[in-house]
Amino acid sequence: MVQTSPLMDRLGPALDDFTVRKGLYQWIMLGISAIAIAGAFALLLAFSRVPGIQDIFPWPLDFFKKGLVVHVVFSFVVFFLSVFAAVAHIAAARLGNGQPKFPTFGYAAFRLTVVAFVFLFVPAWMNKGEPMLNNYVPVITDPLYYMALLALGVAMALLALRVLLNIPGRPKEHGLGMDILTLSGVAASVFYLFSFAYVLLAWNQLGSPGGAPDHQYNEELFWAGGHVLQFVNVAIVIAAWWAVGAAALGRAPFSPMIVVACMGVLGLGVAITPAFYVMWESFSAGWLMAFSDLQYVFAFATLPVAMVAYKGLGAIKRERPDLPFRDPGFLAVTLSPIVFGIGGVMGLFVDGQDTRTPGHYHAMIAGVTLAFIGLYFNIFMPLIRRKIAHRKLAFATVWMFFLGQGIAAIGLFIAGGHGTARKVAGAEQGLTSLGAKIGMGLNGAGGLLAVIGGAFFVWIIASALLKNPEQN
Repeated sequence: MVQTSPLMDRLGPALDDFTVRKGLYQWIMLGISAIAIAGAFALLLAFSRVPGIQDIFPWPLDFFKKGLVVHVVFSFVVFFLSVFAAVAHIAAARLGNGQPKFPTFGYAAFRLTVVAFVFLFVPAWMNKGEPMLNNYVPVITDPLYYMALLALGVAMALLALRVLLNIPGRPKEHGLGMDILTLSGVAASVFYLFSFAYVLLAWNQLGSPGGAPDHQYNEELFWAGGHVLQFVNVAIVIAAWWAVGAAALGRAPFSPMIVVACMGVLGLGVAITPAFYVMWESFSAGWLMAFSDLQYVFAFATLPVAMVAYKGLGAIKRERPDLPFRDPGFLAVTLSPIVFGIGGVMGLFVDGQDTRTPGHYHAMIAGVTLAFIGLYFNIFMPLIRRKIAHRKLAFATVWMFFLGQGIAAIGLFIAGGHGTARKVAGAEQGLTSLGAKIGMGLNGAGGLLAVIGGAFFVWIIASALLKNPEQN
């Protein structure tokens, strides 16, 4: 049962303990740092793919592939996991009635993540290791890089365990109820532990690569865990759509039981994955396809929420025409399902060989990121008593990121339809047709707009974080 008191409908219980707020502050700051690094590399990558740019600026050797690894890891792994960490931190605090148990887990997790942060960045500038652009968690084949990934994985596992260990012994008056964001923290923690366990299992099954790990080794290492990791992101996205909307509207945008039901769908999707190891041999074609087909669970989990949300907004608009679309957080979660859905439709046409594939997942990642931006604006910052000072710029930032990512994804999809190869740059892209050139031009322009939006987002949040609470 999910409690739906007006306070819990919006933000749930406040974080009154200074130490708890400080912990959330640290995860917010780390996430902003990650997206800043990812954005800087996205800008360089977008320029490197604009037709003819390689004739004007001499890019460093192997820059594109190593830069792509850094960009993807910091935007798609480190930033997303920092949001998970923030939600898990909030969930543990609320489950622990403001004084979460096992504080050492949180202390160790943050410090491990800082260490991982450094060593996921440094190898890109060293003349060591080869970039491997495998799915979900691309790597640089330097032992430091794998150690950093392991440190990050262990850190998130500690946070997930902390959430679950705070469930027993809750005050009896709370019963089984919890606010939606806490529910997503519990669900995401369970999903994460499945994901991490599958990576460790693959590591054990694959054994020593007998030299530098090749592409196939890394693909198989992260295949199962990478697919299940997306359930963590989607669980938080669904909760963000509801919670951010509730915070902006001052009321539940639609029944929270829709969110609960869709969390159940995600849970069933993860719960069936152990059967894949019984039905197929690990890393076989059937096993690979089984994990790949998990993507269809996301449609059943997100589509009902998006449809009910928009229908609910229509009903609310008839009661009060002044919906808070000038609220940047509310705008972000309103636009999030649109670009997420566009990415889902694109996914029906991909074959994994051309730029339609990155077009598909860039749109879906943009949908996730917009939901997380909404969390930053309307949930995270209020909980640490920080006020967003530049509201108009924040509003413009959301539109820039939405339009930029949408244009970039559509450009990739158009170019891929004309045979443009993925994961390459310059002449290797095979831009022989006008359609391919137009598509990659749109990708570059859209990418630039999205990066500008992302840079403004980082600046807005960082400027609020660097002020004392009483100054906001």
